[in-house]
Amino acid sequence: MAKYTVLVAHNHYRQPGGEDQVFSAESDLLETNGHRVIRYTVHNDTIEKLSKRQVATNTLWNNHVYKELRHLIRMHGVEVVHLHNTLPLLSPAAYYAARAEQVPVVQTLHNYRLYCPNGLFFRKGTVCEACARWRIPWPSVLYSCYRDSRLASGAVATMLTLHRVLRTWRNKVNVYIAATAVSRDKFVDCGLPADKICVKPHFVHPDPGVGSGTGGYGLFVGRLTEEKGVRTLLAAIRSRLPETPMLMVGEGPLAPLVAATVKDRANVRWLGQQPPSEVSRLMGEASFLVVPSECYEVFGLVVVESFAKGTPVIAANIGALGELVDHGKNGLRFGPRNADDLAQQILRAVDRPAEFRTMRKVARAEFESKYTAADNYQLLMQIYDKARATC
Repeated sequence: MAKYTVLVAHNHYRQPGGEDQVFSAESDLLETNGHRVIRYTVHNDTIEKLSKRQVATNTLWNNHVYKELRHLIRMHGVEVVHLHNTLPLLSPAAYYAARAEQVPVVQTLHNYRLYCPNGLFFRKGTVCEACARWRIPWPSVLYSCYRDSRLASGAVATMLTLHRVLRTWRNKVNVYIAATAVSRDKFVDCGLPADKICVKPHFVHPDPGVGSGTGGYGLFVGRLTEEKGVRTLLAAIRSRLPETPMLMVGEGPLAPLVAATVKDRANVRWLGQQPPSEVSRLMGEASFLVVPSECYEVFGLVVVESFAKGTPVIAANIGALGELVDHGKNGLRFGPRNADDLAQQILRAVDRPAEFRTMRKVARAEFESKYTAADNYQLLMQIYDKARATC
């Protein structure tokens, strides 16, 4: 198997997320398997040092990134450029830098930003695909969808429009990586060429080992935001789960609502942000994990992390979550934004412990068969080979 020199580039956001984990994990995986990896990162913290005009300009085209990437490609003899998040500071200039040096580009699709400026297809508590229907995504500017700013949304909308006209997404990327078949189909529906999109799930490494599942509680792990379904979970707890032990891990804009909800409920604890090692421990001891997202997740890394611990998942049947969770096998599904249905599935988990003990084995087997580093490496090499063959 060929060993490549790979430049892996990523735009870190202020709030660490699954994209950062995937960027680091894949880079480590390549190095472990003997590839030479050049990591190139920019961070949104630098935005505070730039004027609004500079941020808008860099979103359209970051000439500094263009020049620096071309220099790195030449200096290190890069054979593949693998991009993760590019908005706002990497910009589409990263694609042109690679192609100017005749190096193939692989782009991991971490969100729906190419067709929705906020990346989620979600607005005001519900799914919104308004911008996907327009060549110019003007609704995002009207509703301030990116960073709650019309100016920032306008910059992103302009960038998307310009590079659609230039056919950047179609002509400057050799292979796209979608993490699920569901997200791949959504990107194809929006306009990306089907023959350029490969499906490769994210993975968990190192293997955290199977948990005991004896904690006797349900667990939520994630950002406390509207799109993560926090309101729906809290509504289920208030209405029908007065005694079911629940733990919530995470921080975010809805933290005050979470604090107010759990204040007088002895069965619910909010632990705030926790280090990964503690999250893994809590996940392994949990009876089940709840993932009530209400947006189109492109994947669901927390689901796979739960499977690795042998913990079944109760997830909203929307986007990639409906693909990852097989109802009655490795977990349960419920209707998104349906607090009564969520409560019903949680009560099923509480009332049928034997069924969930069986689900623990299936969940762990799912991880071992689909989401290990070894299997993921083979898929990644096939994608790199395809990218180089099409350059």
